[in-house]
Amino acid sequence: MKKTLKVILALMLVTGITSAYGENASNPLAAVTNTDLRAQYFDLGGPDRRDYWVDGAGMLTPNLKLKYEIHYWDTDVTGSSESDWESLHLKLIYFPEKMIGKLGEWKYKVAIGGESIVDFGNEDKGIGSGSDQIGPLVGVAMVRGGTVVVPLVQHYVSYDGPDVNTTAFRLIAIQSLPNKFWGKLDAKVPVDWENDNEIPATVEMQLGKMFTPAFGAYVDGLVGIGGHKPYDWGVGVGVRFNY
Repeated sequence: MKKTLKVILALMLVTGITSAYGENASNPLAAVTNTDLRAQYFDLGGPDRRDYWVDGAGMLTPNLKLKYEIHYWDTDVTGSSESDWESLHLKLIYFPEKMIGKLGEWKYKVAIGGESIVDFGNEDKGIGSGSDQIGPLVGVAMVRGGTVVVPLVQHYVSYDGPDVNTTAFRLIAIQSLPNKFWGKLDAKVPVDWENDNEIPATVEMQLGKMFTPAFGAYVDGLVGIGGHKPYDWGVGVGVRFNY
């Protein structure tokens, strides 16, 4: 656990080297430096799960972003209450200068990148997938006034542990609201090629407010969709620190 805490502190220090206000950190392609502390509850249709996580990002250069997450789960999916570290996510996102421009009234920037997911090996407790994964991605952020639309595609494959072969299609819409509020809709449609092309789709809704340029808070509502949904519903809260 001490090693995990050291990783969190190191990531916060490394990515806290630039200041960025204005863009909303709920957009994964925003050029921001932030640390969010989040907690989410999921009803799994009988058992439940609580996910406590650090969700942060920082600009290493004006065109290169590092995003990180570290998750701690508390769940009774095995029939008894278990809690432990679940996974560490590290994501590098690059914004090519030649792929930033304007199309009509919409400003846009293209992003390419990749993610590394390290599982902490607690699947015997019902925590995590047991797989270490990599996930190349491509997306585009489109902005018009206070509206942001972000379509993303990411493919996940495992290099250690149980096989993973999933393509995730994601659409994010963020709307700035009066008095420093914002609303977000985040639809995820993964296709699990390893398990008969199952589609464990989800939708997340978020309402937040920035109280100062450096501090904000938000609430989440989540729902699983379809016959292969990963959970029935969920709720969450988060606090945001911008640097």
